[in-house]
Amino acid sequence: MSPEERSHQEAPATAPRSLAESLRTRDDASLSALLRARPDLVVPLPTDLTQLAGRAATRASVVRALERLDRFALGTAEALAVAGDPASYDELLGLMAGDGGPETDPVTAEALPHALATLREQALVWGGDDRLRLVRTARELLAPSPQHPSPTGLGPTVAEATSGMSPGRVQEILATAGLPTTADAVSAVGSLTALFTGRARMSTLLTTAPAESLEVLSRLVWGPPYGQVTADPAPHLRWLLDRGLLLPTAPGTVTLPREVALHLRSGRAHRHTEPLPPVVEAAATHAPGTVDATAAGQAYTALATVAELLKDWDEGGPAVLRAGGLSVRDLKRTAVALDASEPVAAFWVELAYAAGLLASDGEPDERYAATPAYDEWLELPAAERWSRLATAWLTATRTAGLVGGRDAKDRTLSALGPGLDRSPAPEVRHRVLTLLAGLPEGASAGLDAILARLRWERPLRGDRPAADDLRARLARWTLSEAELLGVTGRGALSAHGRALLGEHPEHLPAVGPAGPGDKLPVHRQHHRPAPPEPLTAEGRAAAAVHAARLLAPLLPEPLDHVLLQADLTAVAPGPLMRPLADTLDVLADVESKGGATVYRFTPASVRRALDAGRTASDLHAFLAAHSRTPVPQPLAYLIDDVARRHGQLRVGAASAYLRCDDEALLTEILADKRAAPLRLRRLAPTVLAARTDPAALLEGLRAMGLAPAAESAEGDILIARAHAHRSPPRTPPEPVPDGPPVPDAALLTAALRAIRAGDLASTAPRKPTGSSSGEGDPPRTTAAETLATVQAAVLTGESLWIGYVNAEGSASQRVIAPIRVEGGFVTAYDHTADEVRTYPLHRITGVAELADEAT
Repeated sequence: MSPEERSHQEAPATAPRSLAESLRTRDDASLSALLRARPDLVVPLPTDLTQLAGRAATRASVVRALERLDRFALGTAEALAVAGDPASYDELLGLMAGDGGPETDPVTAEALPHALATLREQALVWGGDDRLRLVRTARELLAPSPQHPSPTGLGPTVAEATSGMSPGRVQEILATAGLPTTADAVSAVGSLTALFTGRARMSTLLTTAPAESLEVLSRLVWGPPYGQVTADPAPHLRWLLDRGLLLPTAPGTVTLPREVALHLRSGRAHRHTEPLPPVVEAAATHAPGTVDATAAGQAYTALATVAELLKDWDEGGPAVLRAGGLSVRDLKRTAVALDASEPVAAFWVELAYAAGLLASDGEPDERYAATPAYDEWLELPAAERWSRLATAWLTATRTAGLVGGRDAKDRTLSALGPGLDRSPAPEVRHRVLTLLAGLPEGASAGLDAILARLRWERPLRGDRPAADDLRARLARWTLSEAELLGVTGRGALSAHGRALLGEHPEHLPAVGPAGPGDKLPVHRQHHRPAPPEPLTAEGRAAAAVHAARLLAPLLPEPLDHVLLQADLTAVAPGPLMRPLADTLDVLADVESKGGATVYRFTPASVRRALDAGRTASDLHAFLAAHSRTPVPQPLAYLIDDVARRHGQLRVGAASAYLRCDDEALLTEILADKRAAPLRLRRLAPTVLAARTDPAALLEGLRAMGLAPAAESAEGDILIARAHAHRSPPRTPPEPVPDGPPVPDAALLTAALRAIRAGDLASTAPRKPTGSSSGEGDPPRTTAAETLATVQAAVLTGESLWIGYVNAEGSASQRVIAPIRVEGGFVTAYDHTADEVRTYPLHRITGVAELADEAT
């Protein structure tokens, strides 16, 4: 059933007198829609519809509901707040479309039923079309007052503005306006109101106004409606004051009455109604294949960047600040290591954290390190690794764009630190990508068009400056982060990006025309389907699998070879298989990255491989097996030369000693001025002692161009293997929810059944008794009366109304049909729970028979 159809359901034979009575006229589908739209009403579960109505009218719940309305629906609520209470549909239509109604503004007139149905569905408006009532709390929030002007720019009514005025002054205004005086102030105010709302008489009055007076009215007509006057106003202001076209509200302050402003506005509550959402059109179009290839290339770069980041922190990353997070200096170092700007480096760090690949190690000297999940992630195919990252990004509430900003206490927000969670982030990311998915394949949209659409769907509150528009900043960050991650390519959504949303393009709502001939007629554009909701956990998992399947063919296959060159470099023409890449990272230094990675062999890098336990023959065999070109002679000479000198010098722990079979080499070292800081002295022809530790001695000798090796107490060469530091198993950070979660179908069904049953128990007619303390209160009977009434009901098969207190002390009302009574218990069919239950008689506080029409 459409919302427009539901909007006309509330026209029962007797009009509802309250929101609770209005809710009782709804079917289950309509109540389910209310609970989905306002999930805060479900927790804790209301006992009946009266409690549901009361909760729906609380200030916090109403504010949240108003903030989630689109601009036109919110404007409709604002118009109802300045209309009569109750108002008719025709009155509302006049406030939205103007005096001409559908003839002057057919688009607004056609869109209004849908907006009104939305307000009814969310229990912000109730009553039939002849008696529309805005929920009292919403009226208080949206109605104009001197402290909180209405978003419509309208001021108080004549009756409100003259409430503190003396009766004599009101009669003077009547006389000056050409109206007969009345016997009392109430009728005088009514007469003045009738003048201002009468279009013909009001037009006649204004034709006599001085031009300066009309200019004053034109400045106030669209708000704010308040102005300042002196004790001796100018003649053109006096003319307005004498006729009540301006009314004093405080000393020196006047206001334009609402009726006068509406006349000058031709009946409109808003200058612009905006019944249709701004259309997001394509700003540029690229070939879909180009978009997918670009996005795939960026996805591969994202995988390489995250792997490089965590490899750099493999032996223990930066220290954790006392307040949590990375220091500014460590973020700068990370940015230099990744060859990226600091904001981009913060994004990669936060992405790895959100995916559960990075965490603090929990040690006393706390540092960041990769988690065990990182090793599992590395073993996955590339496309699956990307889908893990993309899914974590899409659902994370941590917002890397805030890094470097200030919190409410003017403290710097640091990467991996507290204060980065923003609840709306997942919703905004999903919505931005959905808007892109609604465009033709390969089309990108401009930022301004997306922001305009988002602001229409969730308009800013009037008391919040545009600079604080978090949703706009989240949208900008979403577009840049999606490009970095490879969800989009050249600003357009890729095929695997569409799959990540769990929707195929043809199933997404149209947000822009597919071409010049496909544009919707203006009068039908507001019928577009509502934005799709984000996926459930199961849906996200299935979408991630689908996205990985689409991305896999676009990613380059890992290579098992490199191209060795005579200048001591090796070129990897694509991504390398992990064993090959790991060995090359030890044997050579990365000189440049890109589509082809260039590695450079140096004496230090070769020595590093030898320190890791490789021999010269191992290195020669490795290069010969993995090079598509012959091993250059300079590289072979470099390996042999470093290997010949490697381990010739042996460094051990005495404090430290240096051992070598070549006495001449030791003599040369002693004579070298660069060895002075090591404070060496000869103990034997082949042994030198040093007043420093072995690690410093090794570094000092290597700085002199030598190739020493560390040895154990037994005289064996120590192999230096990298120690991969890992944190204990960690779970990824949980997103901070933006309010209560939307209830699923099972919870909705159970909640509706409980609310309906509780409402039956609280509203079922009862036979009059003197046992209850007041109308609607549970009955109070003695134990003997309770037992006798229940036993009689077993024989007659009648239903009873009982008051019951459970083991936790919670009192409730129930309607039961007793089946048997024995052993101090009554077994009955409970209409409230819709099942057979057993109740201890001592917990039944009272019992009463239902009236005949309820049984």
